[in-house]
Amino acid sequence: MAEFSGIVVYRKDYRERDMLVKILTDRFGFKMFFIRGARKKGFRLSAAILPFTKATYIGTINDEGLSFISAVKDSSQYQTICQDIILNAYSAYILGLAEAAFNDNRPLNEWYIKIEKAISLINDGLDPAIVTNIIEIQLLGRFGVKPNLRDCVICHKSVGIYDFSESYGGLLCQNHWHLDSHRLQLDRRTIYFLRFFSQVDIMRLGSIRVKKDTKDKLRLTLNQIYNNDVGVNIKAKKFLDDIKKWPHIVLNDDR
Repeated sequence: MAEFSGIVVYRKDYRERDMLVKILTDRFGFKMFFIRGARKKGFRLSAAILPFTKATYIGTINDEGLSFISAVKDSSQYQTICQDIILNAYSAYILGLAEAAFNDNRPLNEWYIKIEKAISLINDGLDPAIVTNIIEIQLLGRFGVKPNLRDCVICHKSVGIYDFSESYGGLLCQNHWHLDSHRLQLDRRTIYFLRFFSQVDIMRLGSIRVKKDTKDKLRLTLNQIYNNDVGVNIKAKKFLDDIKKWPHIVLNDDR
């Protein structure tokens, strides 16, 4: 038996009375658990296997195949996220992105702490778009894509005016803009936040405000990097993209 902490990512029905539950664990990474009898009325662990539940679990961990949970303690739910469809989608996207970046059954180490913190920040009211951007930028290295956002990729000048070049894999200072006619034409504020988000310690992140116009440009920039260089498709991300087109929805990140 092993004791471990975890966040429920999702669950799905299995057979007539059972469920499969994916949990991001602190010690074993993403694991799929077989929960016998989970669909029965009055199942004793039902509250602990709801999505966006954080708990300490006791169970049997198998290196391959399904694992099992026998007991739960210290269970709590991210209530704000559960009650808001937009916050739910941002959090699901972060978890889905982490799942794509790490193989199942592989410990995330410090990344478990970062992901847990990101979910907590969203639940506590921090701008979900900003928290998501930070995770997106800092996770790029896990996908083998790590743009140089420290200095100019050509001359390594670290102070000045920059633009982002996909071809060169990072920043170009103004002296080298002529090398890439297809650079992204980003304004100074967007470049500032790209650089800041790549280095900020999410564990120490406090209140942060970013203008909507800048957030929109950050979103377009990260979409381009992920679409062209990473190529992962996360269901929750598509939902977030689609819901922005719904005129009757007021998004938290647009306030």
